[in-house]
Amino acid sequence: MAHQAGGRRPVPRSVPESGAARAYLDDYAAVVEAAPHPSLVVDHRWRVILANDAFATLFGEVRDHPTAMPGDNFLRFVLFHPDAGRVLGEHEPGWCLPMLAQLKTALEGYGHDHELQAIRRDVAHDPIMDAAYRQGLPYWMHAVGESGARLDGAVRLLHHPDPRRGTAECRVVDETPPLLRDLGHRRLTMIPRQPSATARRAHLTIVPTS
Repeated sequence: MAHQAGGRRPVPRSVPESGAARAYLDDYAAVVEAAPHPSLVVDHRWRVILANDAFATLFGEVRDHPTAMPGDNFLRFVLFHPDAGRVLGEHEPGWCLPMLAQLKTALEGYGHDHELQAIRRDVAHDPIMDAAYRQGLPYWMHAVGESGARLDGAVRLLHHPDPRRGTAECRVVDETPPLLRDLGHRRLTMIPRQPSATARRAHLTIVPTS
């Protein structure tokens, strides 16, 4: 698997020091690449460790960005890349708020992590996003419940660059096996599904109405 959205890199990236762990990820790369749908493996910072060709194709037309390429850090891409909304449908309520919730959870578990702190600082530098994080996110979590921020099973919209696919719903499926989880990584796959006429999505209210 040599393809990364936004460029080519050797994979897996951020390889563990353990020889056994390194060999496992080398072999697991073949499993990820064999998936027909966009699939990626991230660490607790949301740095992309592995991604398959379907993932690279989905995000292949986004412009270069110094810090927020989808094949580098998926959390940064969702929050900061100007092209994120071109691929991720209903970008603000469907992707930004759940990923801000993921950032909050990561900071609770890894509060001293410099990379996560840097992402939080970048959020703070954007007044609208900072208001969403500090005020809108708690309000939204209260409205949708903990399940609203959960990625596994979530249904999201994707705008595929292939016009034959266009805009479609996908279900995000957490496919993390135990050993991969022990390494501090998780695998997420975006599986297309038939759109539901009754699907309902919670939208962002950054500051609750008094």
